[in-house]
Amino acid sequence: MRPAIEAEGVSKIYRSRDGESGLRELSLHANEGEALALLGPNGAGKTTAIRGLATLVAFDRGTARVGGYDVSTEAARVREHIGLVGQYAAVDEQLTAGQNLRFFGRLRGLARRFAGQRADELIEGFGLGEAQNRAVSTFSGGMRRRLDLATSLVVPPQVLFVDEPTSGLDPAARRDLWESLRALVRGGTTMLLTTQYLEEADHLADRIVLLARGTVVAQGTPNELKTLVGPPCRPGGPRHHRRRAELLAGSQRELRAGPPGRAHHHGHPAGRIGDGSGPDRRRSVIGRDHTGRSDTAQAIAR
Repeated sequence: MRPAIEAEGVSKIYRSRDGESGLRELSLHANEGEALALLGPNGAGKTTAIRGLATLVAFDRGTARVGGYDVSTEAARVREHIGLVGQYAAVDEQLTAGQNLRFFGRLRGLARRFAGQRADELIEGFGLGEAQNRAVSTFSGGMRRRLDLATSLVVPPQVLFVDEPTSGLDPAARRDLWESLRALVRGGTTMLLTTQYLEEADHLADRIVLLARGTVVAQGTPNELKTLVGPPCRPGGPRHHRRRAELLAGSQRELRAGPPGRAHHHGHPAGRIGDGSGPDRRRSVIGRDHTGRSDTAQAIAR
């Protein structure tokens, strides 16, 4: 199957008086019709990765292709094949849902009649019919997020980038948006999303890339990563917070063990724990005890 998203050793470093931040030596791929999640805390480099792949910023080094086009030398062709849902609303709050969608349709080159037809289809598909004549400023957070998603689909994209899709939404709105995103993937859209929540990545993604301080800590299917980190604990409880702190501390120790992204095992990038594609299960480069568990897994299982 042909990859819809490919990145090899891409980096984007931001320097300030407080030090360096950004993305270091990221390698990933997502096949056509697959959902890939970038999972990590604030500052892990998730948004930087999406901005680079969507051609909004230039990577300092490395290569990346989206929809078969190079993000550096063929940026205009990349933009023709992608949709982007950022962290913040990109719609005009003074316009109605229909007016916003028709406006985006015209920006994407649709004729007036077709832009109107597409706006009507999206309003119905995202359950915004009863509010279509209201100004967006009166919408709830969930309704705005659905409209954001709808605007990215005015011209159906081959690849959809979604940055923190449910941040700030209540549980009901969150579930509704999850179902909308899964329906897009079932329809053949390739999706790359960012999130801070393992539950969300588990629900939406076929594979997950775990980032910490701009570097890949591990990659794999949701089940592979859950095996790595051990049994679940109650969110918000003392054990949850202790695990989170120990995971981050363990990740930082692993990153300091050598140049980020340079360690390989049999020619494969550091931190990859498998891509779910058969018997070739590659071990992570992070340390393991006699039980086969990583140092990080031991820490957060306590």
